[in-house]
Amino acid sequence: MTEVRQDREFRPLADRMRPRNLDEFIGQLHLLGAGKPLRQAVEQGQLHSMVLWGPPGTGKTTLAHLLADRSRAEFVALSAVLAGVKDVRQAVELAQHRQQLERRQTLLFVDEVHRFNKAQQDAFLPYVEDGTVLFVGATTENPSFELNNALLSRARTYVLKRLTEDDLLKVLRQALQEGERGLASLGVLIGETELSKIAQAADGDARRALTLLEIAFDLASEGQQVGEDIVAEVISGGVRRFDKGGEAFFDQISALHKAVRGSSPDAALYWLARMLDGGCDALYIARRAVRMASEDIGNADPRALTLALNAWDTQERLGSPEGELAIAQALVYMACAAKSNAVYTAYKAAMKEVKKQGSLEVPLHLRNAPTRLMKELGYGKTYRYAHDEPEAYAAGENYFPDEMKGTRYYHPVDRGLEIRIREKLEHLRLLDKQSGRSDK
Repeated sequence: MTEVRQDREFRPLADRMRPRNLDEFIGQLHLLGAGKPLRQAVEQGQLHSMVLWGPPGTGKTTLAHLLADRSRAEFVALSAVLAGVKDVRQAVELAQHRQQLERRQTLLFVDEVHRFNKAQQDAFLPYVEDGTVLFVGATTENPSFELNNALLSRARTYVLKRLTEDDLLKVLRQALQEGERGLASLGVLIGETELSKIAQAADGDARRALTLLEIAFDLASEGQQVGEDIVAEVISGGVRRFDKGGEAFFDQISALHKAVRGSSPDAALYWLARMLDGGCDALYIARRAVRMASEDIGNADPRALTLALNAWDTQERLGSPEGELAIAQALVYMACAAKSNAVYTAYKAAMKEVKKQGSLEVPLHLRNAPTRLMKELGYGKTYRYAHDEPEAYAAGENYFPDEMKGTRYYHPVDRGLEIRIREKLEHLRLLDKQSGRSDK
């Protein structure tokens, strides 16, 4: 009993409740369900180097432990936050020694492997290749962005998913039912409603769920019911997962942008709320809203850009919550507005042309002539002042370099204000043809 008490005192509940075999592992059925490749590999002892990619608290470290146990390999853990090349080499030397003398394999588990730089990753690459170590890396970031291609080619990537609320309830109930490792012997009770609130607050993270449950039990007295007040205190201040600068960050801003582009104001509000709830800087969202206004709405509704800029200004002047409401207003307007990427497409085409064509000369008639020499050279000589022409338009005039006469980038769409813009441009091109002076 003393050992149990000491174990509970020094080891967190999340560590004590770590699954001891695959049958106790909750979630990730797409990887560990009956007949799935990873489960078969584990059960048959045919292990290989791998990268486990998924959100926090989904079982990456636990799975690495189970792999080591199943293959009877020595489990050696390194944290990429703390370890350097020297630590990697030391772990490899011990693995070589173990392999030669004990005929035993080493499973080298590197937590947060995305934090290793190229030199650190290269340090253990040869030993992964020759089988000195069985490499298992854990990361919350997209491996294709953070890991060397050479390392990725020698390790299979498995994607772990966030746990569902039902999964988390199973994890919590498992802890409540066990006396030696869990909380059953403490004499504290908790209802299903409170348990569900903890599971919801954990946001797919089993470690967080167990930590919240343990804190709730610590605040309760023996024989007491963990009530709504205790749970509210424990989960207060929690935010949903939003890794600034990481995979979740870019996934969510991408979803917000695509919701606006796809004319879904409700989804735009949802992703805005998710990002703000997760701690995203509202000014960043406002800046991205300006981009959306130009890229996806453009001249189909120029008011969208004005509204986005006003929302940005409101956020800078007033902060939260007034500024956030202005951003929400702008996003809803943009989601409902007519869409056009004609300017965005034209701008990209023009930039591509500039890089391709090089430094073409400005035609003489478009150049200013502030000096007598320039006038003598013909600068601006045949320029036609548009305001002096019928309809304030110099029909047939060329404003491109001579080699690019008649080039067109901007093609207004048949939506919103661009309908009128298209009609205007078609009328002007008709005047060009009638003038007999243009290749347009």
